[in-house]
Amino acid sequence: MRGCRYLPHLFCPLHEEELKLFCETDGKLICGICRDSREHKYHHYIPVNEALDIYQDKLQSHLETARRRRAAALKARLQQRQKISEVRHIFSASQEQSSSLQSHIKFEFTRMHRFLNEREEQLSRDLREAEGRILEEMEQNLQQIQDALDAIERVLGELQSQMNQQDIMALLKEESIWNRRFSDKGNSLEPVDLDLPLGVFKGPLQYAAWHAMMDVIRPVPVPLTLNPDTANAWLVLSEDLHCVRMGQQRRTVPESAERFDRCACVLAMEGFSTGQHYWEVQVGQKTEWDLGVAKKSCQRKGRIRRYPDDGYWRLSLRRQSEYTVFTDPPTLLSLTRSPHTVGIYLDYEGGQLSFYDVDGMVHLHTFTDTFTETLYPYFCPCLGDGGKNLEAMKICWVKSPTHHKAPETLIHRSLHSDTSTAGSPQEHTLEAILR
Repeated sequence: MRGCRYLPHLFCPLHEEELKLFCETDGKLICGICRDSREHKYHHYIPVNEALDIYQDKLQSHLETARRRRAAALKARLQQRQKISEVRHIFSASQEQSSSLQSHIKFEFTRMHRFLNEREEQLSRDLREAEGRILEEMEQNLQQIQDALDAIERVLGELQSQMNQQDIMALLKEESIWNRRFSDKGNSLEPVDLDLPLGVFKGPLQYAAWHAMMDVIRPVPVPLTLNPDTANAWLVLSEDLHCVRMGQQRRTVPESAERFDRCACVLAMEGFSTGQHYWEVQVGQKTEWDLGVAKKSCQRKGRIRRYPDDGYWRLSLRRQSEYTVFTDPPTLLSLTRSPHTVGIYLDYEGGQLSFYDVDGMVHLHTFTDTFTETLYPYFCPCLGDGGKNLEAMKICWVKSPTHHKAPETLIHRSLHSDTSTAGSPQEHTLEAILR
């Protein structure tokens, strides 16, 4: 028994009495005289054997706790090692996919780099050609001036010769000819002063390049339009079919198999059954909305269960801050900011539907699935939320730039406007010069 074990005899160094008590207040052994002293008079103390039993029980409890923690740590270490092994195996197995993604990233950015490099080289080449044309035209004008000057010098010599001759009848005979030639109205020769068209080479070059890049970016934002034949009767569509909002009263609309009769939803006219597509929707300060895609055969009548198995892939906002993707079960997203505009990317063959916060193109969520029929962009502005959710959802259009004539054509036109063709030096007479 624990009470019968042998305890060594210990004595108080002050009173030489056996230490038979344990002061719990000070946590040390004391004798009977110490117990009655002023130092320990109001302290709590117990017999040494009892104190030993209590503290051994506590020690045993700590020991068991430590053993449990060691076992938990060993288990956690084993699980972590297993996880590391599994991840390494996955990475090794998916090396082909990783390599494919790396190649895809490199290919996409190489296309943009090539376009920008070609754009830069073209503008540099146009600048050199413009400089060359300006100098060439100035040199040609200089040569014309020189030819005219030479012709004038010859005429002056002829006139001086006429002035010096003694034959009065010959002089009078020539006078009418010279008078007629000098009376003709002519244009004076002036230096040509041509400048480089700064609007071509010192304009908003980055924006111009971005604008031109819209024709090579794939996919470019799709100019979607809403399909009024699918719109719930409570929804109000804009005249251009780019905006949708919840109305204040139910409209009278024709019955249609395509129309949502209970859910406040509408689909786009454009459907996709192949390729890669991207579109953007401005949701602004709305407190509730749904966005995504729906397959052509999706249920549209009555109460609808809108999950991927039902042909709906969607992201929703509820109560102003709860963002949910409707996987099965639904997944609640934790976003650091509320998107003002949502971008949606569809890779039909790749089975990918991704959502982005357009400001910074922050990835929100990606569905992966196998698509087997035409998918239509899906919009739901939701109920009015007591007047706080009446703002319209707006499809954002990014117009593709209209190609103009090449810069060098414009430069060439600016350099050669209002110019005339000069004759050969042999044809330069005073009459031609003054004409």
